[in-house]
Amino acid sequence: MKPVIALVGRPNVGKSTMFNQMTRSRAALVADFAGLTRDRQYGTARHEDQDFIVIDTGGLTGERGGIEALMQDQAWLAVQEADCVVFLVDARAGLTIADQEIAEKLRRTSKPIQLVVNKVDGVDESLVQAEFSRMGLGDPVFTTASHGRGISTVWEGVLALMAAHSVVMAPEPEFDDGTIRVALIGRPNVGKSTLTNRLLGEERVLAFDKPGTTRDSIYIPFEQNGKHYTLIDTAGVRRRARVSEMIEKFSIVKTLQAIEAANVVILVCDAHEGIGEQDQHLLGFIHDRGRALVIAINKWDNMTDYARDEVKRQIDLKLNFINYAKMHFISALHGTGVGHLFESVDAAYAAAMRDITTNVLTRSLESAVFAHQPPMIHGRRIKLRYAHQGGSNPPIIVVHGKQTDRLPGNYSRYLEGWFRREFDLMGTPVRLEFRTDSNPFEGRYDTRTPLQRFKEKKEERQIAGMKRKSAANAERRERAEASSGPGATSPAKTAKAAPRPAAKTSGKTPSKLSGKTPVKANGRKSALSTRPAAKAGAGRKPAAGSSGRGGKSGR
Repeated sequence: MKPVIALVGRPNVGKSTMFNQMTRSRAALVADFAGLTRDRQYGTARHEDQDFIVIDTGGLTGERGGIEALMQDQAWLAVQEADCVVFLVDARAGLTIADQEIAEKLRRTSKPIQLVVNKVDGVDESLVQAEFSRMGLGDPVFTTASHGRGISTVWEGVLALMAAHSVVMAPEPEFDDGTIRVALIGRPNVGKSTLTNRLLGEERVLAFDKPGTTRDSIYIPFEQNGKHYTLIDTAGVRRRARVSEMIEKFSIVKTLQAIEAANVVILVCDAHEGIGEQDQHLLGFIHDRGRALVIAINKWDNMTDYARDEVKRQIDLKLNFINYAKMHFISALHGTGVGHLFESVDAAYAAAMRDITTNVLTRSLESAVFAHQPPMIHGRRIKLRYAHQGGSNPPIIVVHGKQTDRLPGNYSRYLEGWFRREFDLMGTPVRLEFRTDSNPFEGRYDTRTPLQRFKEKKEERQIAGMKRKSAANAERRERAEASSGPGATSPAKTAKAAPRPAAKTSGKTPSKLSGKTPVKANGRKSALSTRPAAKAGAGRKPAAGSSGRGGKSGR
């Protein structure tokens, strides 16, 4: 395993600041407030290509009772786990009786101890060294953790102590990325820390009958039934109006970050207090973040049947929007029903990480549409064509079709319930994303009246005819210009000079064409009649009142 380094000392000497500097993180809460850290906080540090586990502990005060005694028990448990102990003291406060008592107890553990004098800025180091050398823990290391000064010297001293005590730095066994992160969320004093200790089988975190005991999010890796888990014990979340201390605000922020980092969230509720508005708000936040969910109703023992029925009625009334979460009625103090929690956790995690092929999803969508058609919008049926998976944790199903942006919410909920039943997606929310296929004619609507369309077409025809005439005239002019060049004869003169072709008479004169009259090209008769002249007095009757000669009458 990785070498373990425990940071111990009096309250407010800079242990959490040193923890953040060594792990290069901001995992531990830091404030100018004594007694802020209460539980053991584990972190991973890396120095000279070697990994270490650093433990941040609460302050050692020497109190005999109350929550301070539980904090000291947690700190001494960290000392027992450690391969090297970093004992921090305050240079400004000087050597105190409490520091001497802690040093005496540390000597009895036979652990390598590195004395670190923190907050040395503005202090004479020679005087401080002379003062703290009386404890007999070797030469101290001077640091200012808030500024990052002396951190490398601390690492050198720790490595030297480990090498002197032959601490074996065995490589850490590598686990796959399938570690399930489980976060315990709830209001203050509902039993989250007690449930954490019950699940781990040891007093790992501080559990006390007082709201606000846990202030930081504690990440605890462990293994059960061959599976690797990381259990996250968080601080209780109260209503915003009741939060006044800055420390509690930081605790709430760490709790919300734990929800983001978790794969499965266990919401712990108090059966004696029922389902409150804060529980509903937490459920809404978990649902919006898409985390798999398991609900644990704690303190179920010592309740009458009437009280239990009332709690179940409240659950049906107030938690109807979370109908996919598995619910357990447990007692974290006595262990009743706790053993079945991880069965629901595994099932919810498997549903959240499920991978579904496009072919199976499309066939399921076709069955859902066949069982219940989408509604019609403006006389046109909404068409859903195919579906594919867009992500996991939570499962995201992308549905493609026509007019999907107009799909009503009740049909979307119908599809969500259909996919949940078809693929057993219990314990996790399901996200549906609808995408409408691109329409090439979108926005191209003809708003003209029939009369306007007729007039526009008529104008287009007229314009087209004018263009044809213009093109023909231009072509005629080009031909005329080309023929009237230098040395060329104009077409008019050429037409006048050309002789008229003679008519074909087949060797006969017109007078001999057996009485046929020649006709011009325009179809009119020739002015010169070709009719043969009648003989005088032959076959012709004289007009009445006229003589046959000379046209003179009276003869």
